[in-house]
Amino acid sequence: MRAFVINKYKEPLREAEVAEPAVGERDVLVQVQAAGLNQLDEKIRLGEFKQILPYKLQLILGNDLAGTVLRVGERVKRFKPGDEVYARPNQDRIGTFAERIAVAEEDLALKPVSATMEEAGSLPLVALTAWQALVEQGQVQPGQKVLIHAGAGGVGSIAIQLAKHLGATVATTASSSNAGFLRDLGADIVIDYRTQDFEQLLSGYDLVLDSLGGENLQKSLRILKPGGKAIGIAGPPDPAFARKAGLNPILRLAITGLSSKIRRQARKLGVSYEFLFMRASGDQLRQISALVDAGVLRPIVGKVFTFGQAPEALQSLAAGGFRGKAVLTLTN
Repeated sequence: MRAFVINKYKEPLREAEVAEPAVGERDVLVQVQAAGLNQLDEKIRLGEFKQILPYKLQLILGNDLAGTVLRVGERVKRFKPGDEVYARPNQDRIGTFAERIAVAEEDLALKPVSATMEEAGSLPLVALTAWQALVEQGQVQPGQKVLIHAGAGGVGSIAIQLAKHLGATVATTASSSNAGFLRDLGADIVIDYRTQDFEQLLSGYDLVLDSLGGENLQKSLRILKPGGKAIGIAGPPDPAFARKAGLNPILRLAITGLSSKIRRQARKLGVSYEFLFMRASGDQLRQISALVDAGVLRPIVGKVFTFGQAPEALQSLAAGGFRGKAVLTLTN
C-alpha cells in the first residue's frame, strides 16, 4: 500500500510502498480517508523525541485519522466493517499517513455523525490534548479563569471551546486578525501577542495551557493565582512524565534536570508546572464525539491537502498562516 515514511531522522518525508498492516485479535483495520497533520509529526521527523519514543526506521508518520472500518479482529466487540471511525493511535503504533492502518480497539471511536471525514481527521490529537489538559489534569471548574496560548492553532481552537463549555472565563493570545474568530469560539479576552504583553494584562488565573514554552511559559507562571497550575505541551518534560513513560533511570534523571528550573520558579511563586504528553483514548474520543454532535465543539480545518501533497503539507506547518488544523485527504 502507499504510505509516507522517513528512513532517517531529519530527512524529508517520502512516498513508499509498504506492507499491509498486521491485524491482531483486538485490532481494527481502517481505510484512512483523512489524516490530520500535527507539530508532533514534524518533531518526530526531526528526531526530537527519539530518546523517549525510540521508533524503528523505516517509519510511517501520522498521528490522526478518520476513515471506514474494513475488518476487525476476532475479539473486537465495539466495531464492525462499514463503521465510520476516528482515532489517535497509541504512540507505539502511529502511521496514519497511509492508505490503511490497524488500530487497537481501545484507541478507536465512532466519528461524530455531524462531522465530515476531514473534520473528524483533524480532531483526535488536539481534542484529546485539550481534554486531558483541562478536564483531567486541570480539573477546570465553573467560574475559574483559564489562559490558552496560541488560540487560533489546532489545540488552542478546541481548548477555548472546551474551557468555555466547562464554565471558565477564557483568555487567549493570538494575532489581532484572529480576534473575531476566537471570540466566536468563546474567548472572553483576546490578547494580541504582537502588540500586548499578557503578563501586564492578566492576573489571578487558575490555569494556563502553554504550547510555546521558554519565556512564554515563565511569564505564564506569574499570572497564576497561588495554587494555580501551568500545563505545558511544548515542554520541558517533568519527572512525572518520565515515570509514566517508564523511561530508564538515566533518561529520568536528565528529564528531571531539564524541568528543574521551571519547577523551581513555580514553587517560589506558590504555583505548579506539569508537562502533558497526550495519550490515546477511545473512551475520551466518544465523549468528544458527543460534544461535537451537540454543537459544543466545532472542528476547525484550516487547510486540506491531497495525500500526494503530504511532504509539502508537513512543511506548511512551520509557515502557518491558517487557523486550526491542516488535513490530508485520501480519495480512492
